[in-house]
Amino acid sequence: MATEIRVPTLGESVSEATIGRWFKKPGDTVKADEPLVELETDKVTLEVNAPASGQLGDIVAKDGETVEPGALLGSIVEGGASAGNGAAAPKAEAPKGASKEAPKEAPKAAAEAPAKSSSASYGSHGDAAPKAHASGDNGPAVARLAQESGVDPSSVKGSGKDGRVTKGDMLSAISSGAAAPAPAAAPQVARAPSAPDDASREERVRMTKLRQTIARRLKDAQNTAAMLTTFNDVDMGAVMALRQQYKDVFEKKHGAKLGFMGFFTKAVIGALKDVPAVNAEIDGQDIVYKNYYHVGIAVGTDKGLVVPVVRDADQLSIAGIEKAITGFGRKARDGKLSIEDMQGGTFTITNGGIYGSLMSTPILNAPQSGILGMHRIEERPVVRGGKIEARPMMYLALSYDHRIVDGKEAVTFLVRVKEALEDPARLVLDL
Repeated sequence: MATEIRVPTLGESVSEATIGRWFKKPGDTVKADEPLVELETDKVTLEVNAPASGQLGDIVAKDGETVEPGALLGSIVEGGASAGNGAAAPKAEAPKGASKEAPKEAPKAAAEAPAKSSSASYGSHGDAAPKAHASGDNGPAVARLAQESGVDPSSVKGSGKDGRVTKGDMLSAISSGAAAPAPAAAPQVARAPSAPDDASREERVRMTKLRQTIARRLKDAQNTAAMLTTFNDVDMGAVMALRQQYKDVFEKKHGAKLGFMGFFTKAVIGALKDVPAVNAEIDGQDIVYKNYYHVGIAVGTDKGLVVPVVRDADQLSIAGIEKAITGFGRKARDGKLSIEDMQGGTFTITNGGIYGSLMSTPILNAPQSGILGMHRIEERPVVRGGKIEARPMMYLALSYDHRIVDGKEAVTFLVRVKEALEDPARLVLDL
């Protein structure tokens, strides 16, 4: 008897995943709940665990193929017999190379159809164009959003399989006020061929789903928002002295290191309360002001930038914020971040200083209207009381959507952050 391995529910607005890699080969012994295969979505990388103990039978979905929730991935054979050793194949075996589950009662002729016709997806080889789909082909969630918003799915560029419009595509179109058919995408400039001697020393690697999504979202943010960046600097001496004085006691009591992000998050929340436009977003012709503070913390991983969200950060102490960030960092390194961990943010903080950045202009995390960039701390000459002295200074950069946030509001926001960090007693006294 074979136990099927299927794609789990991937989360809201995620309609497909790509097979990253299998950790086992057919015939290998597996234990229940042992990781079997890695799936890459446009938001996270997740592992599918073995539903039972036994031996891995046939692998239906191979590395690099696209699969949907519920699709058959393979099977686990009981009693130590794999498909390669004569065991029965799984009931719902898909054609070799297929990226979706095959019908259980597929006619023999269909089962013998070339795998190429069912497995080729847009962009896989650069020679297949996305298929046009009627709005009814995109699923009930898309149809419901179309009815509620008046946005025609046929005017939205689909990111799903074969060009299908996903719920996430519709939400992005609605938030950007799309009502008319989207203009045709500008043709990409063809890459000039490399010289023969150079071509032999090049390596071509397909972008992961996560990297493709990062690239698309960053470009969409630049194309949609009226983005502008305002700078200020902050004397970090008071915060550094406070950390030095209490870091050992803090870690002993709370089990987390006292970093800078707790102070910055608290300072940002105070500034957001004073300048609510920075904690808002555009929805069509409306501005939605968020009276809650879900702060995204950008985290770099070996697979790309992810932004887990500290929810209701205004209700947490500095210790609570540090614990949450430490937990997210651990999950990011282990590839355990869930989609829920990265949804719902209202504002984002990114710390390029840990990599040595002196100054940058961060790109908005759409549909948010603001993102604060931190940078490295270095001693610079400043004037204090008419005298020049060396102080630990850091540049701050606020990128914001000028459609919502005016220059005066942006400057006021940065000044509030600067005041709180240069006098951290304000953070404790909520001033």
